[in-house]
Amino acid sequence: MRDLPLPLALTARLLPVVVLASAGWALTSGPFAATPAGEHDSAGKNAAAPGSDESAPSTSAAAKTYPQAPTPCKGISEKTVKSLVPGAKTAGQEITSTDKAVRRTCSWNALKGYDYRWLDISYEIKDSDDKARTAYEQRTKEKSGGGAVPGLGDTAYSVVNLTTEKKQQTREGVVIARVSNALVVVTYNGSDFETKKAPDTDEINKGAIKAAKEAVAALEDSQ
Repeated sequence: MRDLPLPLALTARLLPVVVLASAGWALTSGPFAATPAGEHDSAGKNAAAPGSDESAPSTSAAAKTYPQAPTPCKGISEKTVKSLVPGAKTAGQEITSTDKAVRRTCSWNALKGYDYRWLDISYEIKDSDDKARTAYEQRTKEKSGGGAVPGLGDTAYSVVNLTTEKKQQTREGVVIARVSNALVVVTYNGSDFETKKAPDTDEINKGAIKAAKEAVAALEDSQ
């Protein structure tokens, strides 16, 4: 394969692909930085029963639906990995995390011929549904221009963007879903280094949503 100039935005992702081609994968980091988990705020007021000590503090707290993040590399099936990221190792590569109970990410990427695909899924666990809802709203504002994905989690959002650098196109789709106190974030992108064109919007959007549906199902099954 002849040498082709690559856009700077993809250099960090593609360099390990070339260096570790014999291993079949590259180490990449997810698109979002981990959001520090906040303190739990108990909600509601407990009415004191007759004869009870009203001065005693309440020790009850709402239990989190998802206390920890599931194994991300098992979040999607091998069949889906092969379909979305041809040539990638189906086992995936989990990204190092400072706290696996709060955030876990798995990445798959491969350069097959001139076609490059990159996919990752992240699970982020918040202290409460309210904190997850706030984080979801912040994320969707940052990724404006997309739309809702009906029937995925409690609420979900999808957006696809096209970037061009040195005449090389890259199209990236992001799906953000909230399920109770958890966020599921999927990023999927691709480029063709021969034609310098990107996959069409429909391909990237459908691929990202497919992966997100499987990742959400894996989260729900982890309970």
